[in-house]
Formats: sequence, structure tokens, C-alpha cells
Amino acid sequence: MDINFYQELLNSLSDGVYSIDRDHQVTYWNKAAERLSGYTAREVLGKSCEASILRHLDTAGKQIQDQDSLILTTLNDGQPREAAVFMHHKYGYRVPVVVRTSPVRGATGEVVGAAEVFSSNVNSLNIMKELEILRKEVLTDQLTCIGNRRFYDITIKVIEKSWTEGGVPFGALFVDIDNFKKVNDTFGHPVGDKVLHMVAQTLAKSLRALDIACRWGGEEFILLLPNTDAGSLLKMGQRQRMLVENSWLEHAGGSINVTASFGGAVSRDGEAAEAVVCRADKQLYRSKRSGRNCVSVG
Repeated sequence: MDINFYQELLNSLSDGVYSIDRDHQVTYWNKAAERLSGYTAREVLGKSCEASILRHLDTAGKQIQDQDSLILTTLNDGQPREAAVFMHHKYGYRVPVVVRTSPVRGATGEVVGAAEVFSSNVNSLNIMKELEILRKEVLTDQLTCIGNRRFYDITIKVIEKSWTEGGVPFGALFVDIDNFKKVNDTFGHPVGDKVLHMVAQTLAKSLRALDIACRWGGEEFILLLPNTDAGSLLKMGQRQRMLVENSWLEHAGGSINVTASFGGAVSRDGEAAEAVVCRADKQLYRSKRSGRNCVSVG
């Protein structure tokens, strides 16, 4: 069988597949890799795998350094690996994927390259998928494609009932993009809209299955996290903060980065849901006063 057969076979897979040689150059990029990442083979082939388009964040939101990347480690020691990471999408947001690497060996068994297979790790039970079944145009913010204020109003009532009747605690995180007016003033509102979409999708795609992301208004978002405590809320906020900080939007040959400030609160005995949200909002202003790009929970 010729090489075209194998290329067609790899292109029929739903998982992304790419390979590198000993010089770290990308030598193959299949159709699913294009679909999952947004980058075409033309944009990637021949580029170094250390290039920023392929850099991942770990599950804590921290940048994985080149020397620690799975594919380069596999290239060096010939051992397969697997990990869950956040991949950079061409449109700026982060996508959770499961990555598996394997060595590529020559005729005498020496390692001549490495291959990586990556597949979507978005939880199929994510409640946002229910918006596709419900009246999407009513409950979804059209710009950012996450829940709108009406969806928030519906959800907070459900969460409050679980809290008051079932004792299931919840947390709220307000998110505000730092210095967003500067983005609009510098690049224009169409680019600002893309930045809003990037941040919203980064937030929404990295939540747990039952967590909710909604656009509050302007450049502000709210995350509702059922069954959580203050420590978990702080950890989630820190992870989301790092994910936003390490996402970027390609524009005019450069990149646009933003940061965000977070404010959170967890439900207390006898407290109404809206009171929790109000405390989270106050914590957001505390983060703003503390220099932005930080998380405050109280």
C-alpha cells in the first residue's frame, strides 16, 4: 500500500494526529488536527513544534515548558505518554484535550521522530449542551455563545432551591476583563468582540460538567459552581485566571493578550443566592483595587 492510503486513513480519524522529526519540525498534520485546533496543515507543516501555536497548558492552567512537552520528551527517550492538557485554538480560546504521544522508529529501531494524537476532552454532560436542545436564541449570548442573563436568572433559581432545600452549597465567581476599553480603543470593536468570545469560551470550556458560565454584561462574566467550598472556588478561580492570561488572539501578524480579575463567594447558612452573588461582586472590586489579574474570595 502506498503512502496516500495511510494519509487517507489518518485523515478519516476523528482524533487529531501530527508528527515531528528529529529536528522538531512538524512533518504531518491531519484533517482532525485542523478541525480541533483551527490551524490548517499549510500553517503548521515545516514549523518547529516549539512554536507558540502548539504550546499547551496543564490542568492547573500553567504553561508547559518546551523541555517538559510530551512529544519532545517521547522523542528523547522513546517512551509513550498520555496527559490531559489545554490546547490553544487559532481563535484564541483554550480547548481541553487528551494527548497521547508515541515514538516513530526507523528500520533499525532508532527513534527518528515522534507522533501525537489528541482528542477533545470536553465533558459530554456539560450543561451548556442543553442550550442546543432548548431555545438557543433565547438563552445564549449571541456574541460569546455562552449563557445570557436570562439563562443566569433561570439557573440561579435552581441553584438556590438546591441550596435551601437540599443543603447543596454553591460558589459564584465574577470575572471582568482587565483594561478592556484599551482593547477596543486600540484595535476596534470587531476585534474587541473576538476577545470577548475568546475569554468566554476559555472560561466555559474548562468548567466542570454542572458548572455554568454566563455573560453578565459588557466585558463581565459570572460562573456558578454547585457543590463547592471556598478552597475549591479559589483553586478554580486561579486556574481560570491563568487560562485567560495564557490565551491569545492572533491579529495583524501579532497577538492580543488580556488578563482578567476574579471575585468569588461561597453560600453561607441562611443566605439567599443573590446575597452570595453580591458578595462575589464585592470581591471582584477588591481584586481590581489589588492591581487586577488576581483572585479574591471572601
